[in-house]
Amino acid sequence: MRYDAQTHAAGLLVKRRHTAPLNALRTFEAAARHLSFSRAAKELFVTPGAVSHQIKHLETYLDTALFQRSHRAILLTQEGQALADTVGDLLGQLDVALDRAMSGASRDLRVTTMESLAAKWLAPRLHRFHRVRPDVRVHVVTGDEHVDFVREGFDVGIRYGAGGYAAVSYEALMDAQAFPVCAPSLLANDSVPLARPEDLRHHTLLHDESARGRPGVPSWDHWLEIAGAHGVDARRGPVFASIYLAQEAAIAGHGVALGVAPLVEEDLRQGRLVRPFEPISKNAYRFWLVRQAGRKGDATVDAFCAWLHDEAGASTG
Repeated sequence: MRYDAQTHAAGLLVKRRHTAPLNALRTFEAAARHLSFSRAAKELFVTPGAVSHQIKHLETYLDTALFQRSHRAILLTQEGQALADTVGDLLGQLDVALDRAMSGASRDLRVTTMESLAAKWLAPRLHRFHRVRPDVRVHVVTGDEHVDFVREGFDVGIRYGAGGYAAVSYEALMDAQAFPVCAPSLLANDSVPLARPEDLRHHTLLHDESARGRPGVPSWDHWLEIAGAHGVDARRGPVFASIYLAQEAAIAGHGVALGVAPLVEEDLRQGRLVRPFEPISKNAYRFWLVRQAGRKGDATVDAFCAWLHDEAGASTG
């Protein structure tokens, strides 16, 4: 076998790749994300000195500076930024692989979505998925914030918005038409009529923040206009932080809310809500199925997404 300088260099390269300092890389990822050794230390439950030591170890290993250090702050160098752009994703994928290996025959699947969709649409249906895939344990985490799928270990997301999400793959799941909903008791109260859209002047209008200042997202002024309800003040009534809270107030009989079709489907079916009027507002927002960009071939995630599409197709909204 020929042995020369090139062969020797290749051998050193292979050896070096197999001895990558994973602990130092994890420390670097945290420090790069926070741009702070102290905040990285708090996250990792170590001292700032230990973080500094690991960063120096990685810089020695790579023979390059990863941070520009000053008295009050640290900044990534060009080389550090390039490494930070990829190491977070790689470590996230490693964590997912380890979780799967540790789970044995069962599989944990992490889903992120908004609270209202989790409570009103997803939770009432999950038993059907468990019936066909009892080996999959679904963890539902709620929140309106966009998440980092790799770093936070999410497999699937369902988002309410206009689409166009960056750094993920996404596809339409359900439309989100809107229409008035209220408790049956409001319709049964003959002393305060609710037979025509104009009768809304006698009732409390329930609002949610998601409709404010977002073109194409249904709001009371938009619905009243298409319904031809003149003389009704669209600004009256309390404003809630979420669609979920506005619809819960409607169930409690506190007024009339604009229900988003998938989110009120179960309450309409159970008789907790009714539709006093027929006009429907189209919505520039819809529900989107979101996954990690470029991630294909995961049979469990594929099966869950196919099940979500089946459930969405069976919805009445």
